Amino acid sequence: MEREEARRRAAELVNKMTIEERAAQLRYNAPAILRLHIPAYNWWNEGLHGVARAGTATVFPQAIGMAAAFDEELMRDVADCIATEGRAIYNEHSVRGDRDIYKGLTFWSPNVNIFRDPRWGRGHETYGEDPYLTSRLGVAFVKGLQGEGEVMKAAACAKHYAVHSGPEGIRHEFDVHPSPKDMEETYLPAFEALVKEAGVEAVMGAYNRVNGEPCCGSKTLIEDILRRKWGFQGHFVSDCWAIEDFHERHMVTSSAKESAAMALNAGCDLNCGVTYLHILNALQNGLVTEEAITEAAVRLFTTRYLLGLFDRCEFDAIPYEVVECKEHKRLADKAAKEGIVLLKNDGVLPLDIRKLKTIGVIGPNADSRAALVGNYHGTSSEYITVLEGIQRYAGNRAKVLYSAGSHLYKNETESLAWPGDRITEAKIVAAHSDVVILCVGLDETLEGEQGDTGNSSASGDKENLFLPDSQRKLARAIAHTGKPVIFLLMSGSAINLSYASEHFNAVMQLWYPGARGGSSVADILFGEASPSGKLPVTFYDGEMEGFPEFTDYSMKGRTYRYIEQKPQFSFGFGLTYGDVAVTEAVLQEVSPEYTQEEGITGRLPEVRIKVTAENNGVFETDDVIQVYIKNLDSEYAVRNTSLCGFKRIHLETGERGTVEIKIDPRAFTVVDEKGERLVDGKHYKFYVATFQPDERSRELMGIEPVELDYTIRNI
Repeated sequence: MEREEARRRAAELVNKMTIEERAAQLRYNAPAILRLHIPAYNWWNEGLHGVARAGTATVFPQAIGMAAAFDEELMRDVADCIATEGRAIYNEHSVRGDRDIYKGLTFWSPNVNIFRDPRWGRGHETYGEDPYLTSRLGVAFVKGLQGEGEVMKAAACAKHYAVHSGPEGIRHEFDVHPSPKDMEETYLPAFEALVKEAGVEAVMGAYNRVNGEPCCGSKTLIEDILRRKWGFQGHFVSDCWAIEDFHERHMVTSSAKESAAMALNAGCDLNCGVTYLHILNALQNGLVTEEAITEAAVRLFTTRYLLGLFDRCEFDAIPYEVVECKEHKRLADKAAKEGIVLLKNDGVLPLDIRKLKTIGVIGPNADSRAALVGNYHGTSSEYITVLEGIQRYAGNRAKVLYSAGSHLYKNETESLAWPGDRITEAKIVAAHSDVVILCVGLDETLEGEQGDTGNSSASGDKENLFLPDSQRKLARAIAHTGKPVIFLLMSGSAINLSYASEHFNAVMQLWYPGARGGSSVADILFGEASPSGKLPVTFYDGEMEGFPEFTDYSMKGRTYRYIEQKPQFSFGFGLTYGDVAVTEAVLQEVSPEYTQEEGITGRLPEVRIKVTAENNGVFETDDVIQVYIKNLDSEYAVRNTSLCGFKRIHLETGERGTVEIKIDPRAFTVVDEKGERLVDGKHYKFYVATFQPDERSRELMGIEPVELDYTIRNI
């Protein structure tokens, strides 16, 4: 159904409602209107990495782990699976009259906020620190979730709009003052791409204020930018209980009715919370109009019509048997394997099971289900921890010994025991093992959203980049055993890996790899698959001395584009078991006629780069070809380089392959201090490799990227 037709039908239906009925439909738990044959509908559902909180569903790796795959096609396929399972769950529940929360078809995903600061607890919900990578993966997710047929398969939601990435503890009253340059260059591009390219059906506002305006009541963000500048036609939803913050914490209004009016008048159609219970009071006091209430209701029912909720559609026939089906589980396994990042390997990996009699598995995350799934997750019918994955793979071929080694964050695992009560056992396991697999890290109780159980001390954020002290003591103890050690980190963010890099034979970042992720990890460890993930965030060195304050939203000194010190591991870095190198890159202008894009001063070239890569290693592998650009002329260019294209490639041993990468046209633009995007300068340099062209990555890889010079003509 075309949007115009859906809106026409929505307007006809809304016009049959009383004003009281229209106002009631603006709440996330919209009630039924029986006389009009409108069933109740709960708008709140989550699908960050699988249908969440609605019972059994395929649990994919956490978003940051999927981002590490640098794979648009994978992201689209995962989102399509989520929509398919969401439809199956909706079909079965709605036919039985169960229209409870988390059972609808409006998924409040993806989270395309920029992971600008490694301390932010919710960063693992995002696609990392780069606006271009976030845009490409976000667009793919939205297209996969919504589909591109006559009926929308499910509705996606771009959140949290805008300029939101901590601190969690003050998000309800925090006022962000980003520069116009940072807004246009970093914080808004992903949202713009999801609106213009993917046609995302919903946008969710953030809790914080931006330049004095609460995001869910900001005419600047919602009306001026989102609807007028970008042409957004879907509905806008508040974050949960964010409108209440207007008068309770932001203090920009003095009552609930004023807050409801401020949000509605700014263009917020749907209230996750209860403040819109005061809409009619606001109407009676002349703070809002019937027309504003009606318009919001029409937008919401337009979405419901686009989803086919008042008609029969092809998706009604999706059977419940698709939930956690074999195809979806295989895709989850693929996603986990593609996202695992190998950061160090002195040759110990992959392990040869034929040469091992005993394998020691140690660490608080080795047998942890919580560390598999991150947050905003569903329920799996089967969990395979790292320990279980190794045990299943080893079978009768090798004995697997296990010790938790330490509590995740407490000094002891048993309340009456001495501090470090499992370290001796860990040493014993190491002493009796041919190789040690040390699995440490965090889970959603240590990094997550404000209010989540267990991380209240920092409201979900990390206070620093170190592992908990209990785990650091364990790591030191294992390092002194003299055994070969493979260090596995399960976290959704950067952790200080200086000790691990120096003392252990291999270091691998697993993220939160999904419900059955332990099986995928085992396949990587034992060479059934090669790691091929790349870091979507920078891993900073040391204690972040001189790093900007958490509350400082300036991009200066942040992320790979503006970092001023040498990182520990760079954005885009990741090793494989193969030996892939770019041998040739040829730049091609598709057309001599440059294009003009609305809102950009200057004409943009259309450029593709044909890249040849060769695997000189003894293992077949995937790898990610990455292209970075540097503007050599403009004073407004980012300090370092920017990712402007990427593509996965699979190469057998000794194979040479070719991929063609389309360069993001916006890569040729810069943003001035007024926030204007323009083409400024003629001379550019491209860097093509399987890594970022910074000093640290070159040092670790031991090879140089291919460099290409390019000049824009006739600007």
